[in-house]
Amino acid sequence: MSRISIDQVRHVAHLARLAMTEEEAVAYTEQLDKMISFAELLNELDTDHVEPTSHVLDMKNVLREDKANKGLPQEEVLKNAPEHQDGYIKVPSIIE
Repeated sequence: MSRISIDQVRHVAHLARLAMTEEEAVAYTEQLDKMISFAELLNELDTDHVEPTSHVLDMKNVLREDKANKGLPQEEVLKNAPEHQDGYIKVPSIIE
């Protein structure tokens, strides 16, 4: 017994504005039925003692804490700037 009808597949294709031949509709109906069967099979598994997880790997947050630190001295920064004036880095104008 099919869990999804060919009319349902056509309806979803219509909603998604997908053109579909009769052969494609039949093929997608069979494929979707297999997917639904597999999902139902997964629902039969006993997962009562399985911890919920958001990722299959044991990953930790590797980001550092966002703390403000003292920056480089102004003279050191300006030393690498192509042009500077009055303690500021000069850049080309982008607005005419």
